[in-house]
Amino acid sequence: MLTKARFAAPLAGRMLNDVVSFVVFSFLDLLDVFLCIVYKLADYALESDMIASRGKILVSENGGSKIVCLCSSSSKLQLEDISDTLYSRRSLVADVSRSTVEELRRRGSTGPDNGRRTAAVATTLAVSSTIVRMLQGKIGAGQPPHLRRIPRWSDCSCKTCNSWSSPQSPRTSLYLHAETPRDGPPVGAAKEDVLFIHGFISSSAFWTETVFPNFSESTKSRYRLFAVDLLGFGRSPKPADSLYTLREHVDMIERTVLKPYNVKSFHIVAHSLGSILALAIAVKYPDAVKSLTLLAPPYFPVPNGEQGTQYVLRRVAPRQVWPLIAMGASIACWYEHISRTICLLICKNHRLWEFLFKLITMNRMKTFLIEGFMCHSHNAAWHTLHNIICGSADKIDGYLDTVRDHLNCSVTVIHGRNDDLLPVGCSISVKSRVPRAELRIVEHKDHITVIVGREKTFARELEEIWSNTRAAENESMIVEKERKLAENNNYKGR
Repeated sequence: MLTKARFAAPLAGRMLNDVVSFVVFSFLDLLDVFLCIVYKLADYALESDMIASRGKILVSENGGSKIVCLCSSSSKLQLEDISDTLYSRRSLVADVSRSTVEELRRRGSTGPDNGRRTAAVATTLAVSSTIVRMLQGKIGAGQPPHLRRIPRWSDCSCKTCNSWSSPQSPRTSLYLHAETPRDGPPVGAAKEDVLFIHGFISSSAFWTETVFPNFSESTKSRYRLFAVDLLGFGRSPKPADSLYTLREHVDMIERTVLKPYNVKSFHIVAHSLGSILALAIAVKYPDAVKSLTLLAPPYFPVPNGEQGTQYVLRRVAPRQVWPLIAMGASIACWYEHISRTICLLICKNHRLWEFLFKLITMNRMKTFLIEGFMCHSHNAAWHTLHNIICGSADKIDGYLDTVRDHLNCSVTVIHGRNDDLLPVGCSISVKSRVPRAELRIVEHKDHITVIVGREKTFARELEEIWSNTRAAENESMIVEKERKLAENNNYKGR
């Protein structure tokens, strides 16, 4: 009897979670449609003078989704990769109906027409010279370039969030926190560079207020440490007409760090969503990356027959009310207008919330998580989430294969055992794809506490990784010198 009760309790809990989730997310489906109409009217009324500068045309190329747009920073046309999850997401009712029909068909209980899938409808156009000429002549016509830099009415316009668009000192690069050795590296030691990339809805403070203060003096005297606020987050630019694609994020990191600081070889440390950008950079600079440290990478191998973007969307955001972090991810991923409302209430008023937080805690707690969570625009969060996490579903396998087959850098993957947002299976899958990767699973830690709360330990782990990389390089150089010396001796002996 006791055994049956133990078996029945988890089953009853799952059923209750499914039922409550169905009711809650069905209501959210309807609420999002209503808010869509509200925001369309509000945007038309409050931003009618900027509509002409936001012309974008959806196109199809080899079955993929792209946007033709005119870059705000130049007169060049760009064909941007976008995720179809931005415009094609089935409601929960439709999803459940589809699953039910497929199950019935699997059991042989449906007729030949009952099991048809409802295809997502999207208007597509072929890229032609007519469209190109129309874009060059019409997009942004008659609109001063600075208009595209004005924040939307629903975004925060405070100095912290919007200093990049100041007419007196406009900034076209990311906000960068750089710590460089004042007196140069120790005698006989070469300078090394490290790039830190934060995750979704975060900022460079995620690193600078946790890990950076815990590095040893020898590390601080040897390494240049670079931590950026990604495009659209923290103190970085938040252009209203950006699509926040993978190309844009990587280009901005290059423009801010790699080129101005003449970075030739470097280590990368990345958390969550930042891991995808780290892999993209590593593939682009295969001979420059010395080590890759990925924390909680969002890697979901796509089964055969599944559409990658939609599969990853369902895994990251399962539309379940429990655990709460899954519910938050589901709202952020599935409901554009509900999440915009949350940004309107929280991000636009972040100074008030930060003041209350400091008042309640009597300023005893660091506020870097609050600041990172609140200092972004909805447009940046929405597009980055879909275009990077979901949109990279068909790219990340290739990135990992390139790291495995063509890069000599060390790879370390760290994941918290209790991570409810991105399960530990993500890192195990990375290890399976790149066998030489070292996998470290941290017990009793989750998506954030895998770093926060163990800052000193994590700083020592990074120093060890970099030190081992340097030792391996030295050993490789010695072996190469011995090989050349042996070749020279053989040649003289002849």
